[in-house]
Amino acid sequence: MTDQRHALVTGGAGFLGSHLCEHLLELGYRVTCMDNLSTGNQKNIAHLQANPNFAFVEHDVTTPWNIPADLIFHLACPASPIHYQLNPVDTLRTAILGTENALRAARDHDARVLIASTSEVYGDPLLHPQPESYWGNVNPVGPRACYDEGKRAAEALTVAYTAQYGVDSRIARIFNTYGPRMQPGDGRVVSNFVDQALRGDPITIYGDGSQTRSFCYVSDLIDGLIKLMNTPRDPGPVNLGNPREHTIRELADLICSLTASPSTITHAPLPEDDPQQRQPDISKARTLINWEPRVSIEEGLQKTIAAAR
Repeated sequence: MTDQRHALVTGGAGFLGSHLCEHLLELGYRVTCMDNLSTGNQKNIAHLQANPNFAFVEHDVTTPWNIPADLIFHLACPASPIHYQLNPVDTLRTAILGTENALRAARDHDARVLIASTSEVYGDPLLHPQPESYWGNVNPVGPRACYDEGKRAAEALTVAYTAQYGVDSRIARIFNTYGPRMQPGDGRVVSNFVDQALRGDPITIYGDGSQTRSFCYVSDLIDGLIKLMNTPRDPGPVNLGNPREHTIRELADLICSLTASPSTITHAPLPEDDPQQRQPDISKARTLINWEPRVSIEEGLQKTIAAAR
């Protein structure tokens, strides 16, 4: 008999999930990684397979499971626009049915569950920066709706399961995160720019590049997820992201500089419903879990570029 805590990570072979599995093992947890490998990749977790405290289960979260765990980190869902718009019905099913199955498993096994939500619940925000109290400005029938509304429904399900069944839940609203193991060309701006810069291809900016984003390095984000999971009470949604704001053009110029790339900048039409501003208000995270990002954009990009090379 052991008192070692068991953490289940859905989407554990993905970008964030693999880093989370790795860090949980370092902290002494027994970890089960669940993934259907639709966007995750076993290469991301290959270095963990020899660890006796690690197990991989190939499973689609839209189908219920029965794996007892103390903690459930529910990360499974396509997160890049290319992936989540490719099959919008599957994206909605994963966001809603997958989340209900995670909540049901938490209820049935008396586990604490953390639901990975997203800054996309704020849509193209009319309030800047975005606090958790902001309800958002989301197009419910646009091309991004499968992800935006799927995650909003996932939050509503989490609140409902907590109210009706007493599930011990956490909601993390994750803002743009980057680092090693991002898929090249997955439609997310950092991976796109790094991939193009390293190849010497033109860097494609959608729109004029004045739109802003806030970029959090993956190790900071993982630290925030674990601190949020371990907070002793349900705090409601909590923003996790870097409050330092950059224009897309600034990001492109910085990546060109750090890679010494000869790439030129090209422009393409801005996608429909693409947010003009995105910056988290992390006052709640600072107060509640004593968390804020520590890795600068320059340091984080250098690590990301080194891994991509």
